[in-house]
Formats: sequence, structure tokens, C-alpha cells
Amino acid sequence: EASNTELIKKLAGAWKELPASQKQVYEDAKKTDWKRYGEQMAAYKAQLTPAQAAALKEERRKQLARRRSIRAKRELNLLGKPKRARSGFNIFLSENFQETEGNTPVARLKKLFDTWQKMSPSQKQPYLQLAQDDKIRYENEIKSWEAKMIELGREDLVRSRKQKLEKKPAAAAAVKQTKTAKASSGGKKTKLKKSEE
Repeated sequence: EASNTELIKKLAGAWKELPASQKQVYEDAKKTDWKRYGEQMAAYKAQLTPAQAAALKEERRKQLARRRSIRAKRELNLLGKPKRARSGFNIFLSENFQETEGNTPVARLKKLFDTWQKMSPSQKQPYLQLAQDDKIRYENEIKSWEAKMIELGREDLVRSRKQKLEKKPAAAAAVKQTKTAKASSGGKKTKLKKSEE
């Protein structure tokens, strides 16, 4: 009748109380199982084609990346990072989702999306204004949270203002170089045309 969590806690307590001599039987069984697993895994990998091995490796890489992402999000939640600002559509959705008719949540979402698309700008304005207010709330909360993280020595979690400033001039420089290159190539074409005449 106990939940899984309660059972695990009881088993962990019983394990801690076991003397080392009784634990040794389980430790030996673990070593045997681990060795058998290693042999089976080696045999399995040996029969894979190179394409299958690459696909398996890629799948493993994606799983690890997903786990890292989940851990990072969990850590940010524990540190109290504010939730992002909601869009006008998200606010409209949260206010109207329960009243919307539909058999499934997906059907409700589709119906609300169609309604949002058909709404005039004046009908959307209250939701867009609430979204602007929420954006201001988020910006204020994230600034105070980042200051708190800097105090705690977690600068790695702070959005880098230097990177943003560096990206903007770099992007502007790239656009400028592109325009300069086009202008210079265009100039060459006109020179060629004049020399041809």
C-alpha cells in the first residue's frame, strides 16, 4: 500500500543497517552482473554496422544533451529564476482555455488559435498591453535575479551584456562589409563597362 518513494526510503534504511558481511553477497552479484553486461554490450556493438554504430552514438549524444538541459533548467528553478514574459496570445489562451469547447486539449488550442487569428487589432489590444506589462515585470525581476547571482558568485548564469554589445557591432560590421563589397564590385562593373566603350 505504500508509495514507491516510501518503499525506496525503507529499503535504503534497511540497506544502511545491514552489516558489511551481508552486503558482500549483493556486491558480488552486482560485480557479476556488471561483467556479464559488459560482455553482452561488447558482443552487441561488434555486430553493428558502422552506420548503426554512428546512429547509436548520435542517439546517446542527444540523450546526454537532453539530460544536461533538464538539469540546467531544474537548477535555474531552484535558484528562483523568474519566468519569461508571456505573449499576448499566451494570456488570451490562459484566460479562455477552460471555457473553450473541444474534446481534447489540442482541439481547444486549435479553436483558440483560429479565434486569435480572426480577432481585430483592437480586440487583441488588451492582451498585447498585458503582455507589455509582463515584459516589464520580467525585465525588472531578471535584473534583480542576475544581481543576486553575481553576489552568490554565479556569473555563469548571468546573461552577458558584453556579448550582446559585441554581437551588435559585429553584425553591423558584417553588414557594412557586405555593402562595401557590393559597392566595390558594382564600381568595378561600371569601370569595365566604361573601358569597353
